[in-house]
Amino acid sequence: VQLQASGGGLVQAGGSLRVSCTASKGTFSSYAMGWFRRAPGKEREFVAGISWNGGRLYYADSVKGRFTISRDNAENTVYLQMNSLKPEDTAVYYCAAVRSPVRVTTLAGQYDYWGQGTQVTVSS
Repeated sequence: VQLQASGGGLVQAGGSLRVSCTASKGTFSSYAMGWFRRAPGKEREFVAGISWNGGRLYYADSVKGRFTISRDNAENTVYLQMNSLKPEDTAVYYCAAVRSPVRVTTLAGQYDYWGQGTQVTVSS
């Protein structure tokens, strides 16, 4: 599967942004999906994950209550809605896919496919 992330940009603190990731060349509903991010000078970190039908959702503590992951299997797309953004949310956001519909994991090493990343910048 090939993943293409989009929707990043510049937003003021407290604002909202939605990033998307569209998959091609694969059966999208066969994959659990995740979002990760890497801030400047920091390690890549898990943000959110979703199983094939949305029945399993996981969030990093730092984004719980502010971010929502969802997916539309008919559109082969996973979304990350980000509200109440903070400057510390500034990072490159990556989507990733696991070759399992239900194995939602926080571990980057267990994801099989990665998108190219989209920059999100939150100004104070």
